[in-house]
Amino acid sequence: MTRKLISSGSTFEEQIGYSRAVVDGDWVFVSGTTGFDYATMAIPDSVVEQAEQCLKNIESALQQADASLKDVVRVTYILPKATEFESCWPVLRKYLGEVRPAATMISAGLADPRMKIEIQVTARKHSRA
Repeated sequence: MTRKLISSGSTFEEQIGYSRAVVDGDWVFVSGTTGFDYATMAIPDSVVEQAEQCLKNIESALQQADASLKDVVRVTYILPKATEFESCWPVLRKYLGEVRPAATMISAGLADPRMKIEIQVTARKHSRA
């Protein structure tokens, strides 16, 4: 079994010392991912737009791991303001509504005050017949 490290190119990964995702066998562990556009390192003001970008970033990491959002088995949402979570539900349903992974939402401070949501997922790759 090989371990594969995936990077998004985010400056945070190098500065802090972590990978966007780690593939270990059939398992893919995607780090807490924020709403930064990693190409520009810009982040939208809206929690809903950040949620959308988080999931695009996660989708990209999963693709690099030969997986997809359909393989997600667990998701954790972290928001500084729990009251903003409900406004994100339509975006979350758009990306994960059919998958329906086990989920947890935690209210906690994030590393940068511009960050309004962070999402981490665990996926298990299935053979594509």
